[in-house]
This record gives sequence, C-alpha cells and structure tokens, in this order.
Amino acid sequence: MKEILADIEAWQARGDKIALATVTQTWGSSPRAPGSKMAVNHKGEMIGSVSGGCVEGAVVEEAMRVIKSGRPKLLHFGVADENAWEVGLACGGTIEVFVERLDW
Repeated sequence: MKEILADIEAWQARGDKIALATVTQTWGSSPRAPGSKMAVNHKGEMIGSVSGGCVEGAVVEEAMRVIKSGRPKLLHFGVADENAWEVGLACGGTIEVFVERLDW
C-alpha cells in the first residue's frame, strides 16, 4: 500500500473518485500475493497491481462500476473459469480480488 499511497492522496486532493482492489486469497501459482493492491480512479487511471498485468483490465472495469454504485465486489479469477484466458490469467492459479470504493 505504501507504494501507491502518495498517488491515492494526490487523486484525493484533486477530487477524484477512487476504488481500491486488494488480493484477498490465492491458490496455486499466482503472480501477486494476498494483500497486493491496485487503485483506480474515475478516469480509469490505475496504480499498483493485483496480478502483474494478467487481470488488471477486468479489475479496472469492475472498479469503475464499484465507483459508480458504491457497492463492493469480490472477484474470482482462475484457469477453470471460462474467461480466464480472455482476461489473461494463464499462470495456473486462482486469485480473489476485493474491490471497494474509497470514501474519505
């Protein structure tokens, strides 16, 4: 979180709406460990990483929905899922990512 905090604070200072995505669990091979974070603002800009690039696009899309609705969402990505290859999760593992709006 430390590595993205300064950018989150800058976005907050300029009035951006922000969602925070956090890896909550992993199974098997996964590119990022639990606790890894990525922030997304209402403009679609992102900082940090939850998967080393393999599912970031899908997480950004969901983060944009969370920013608008205010409802958090738990996302699950794995090679057994139909969309695993579509979103780029080819590492052989599964990850869960919790996305929530930051209301400061």
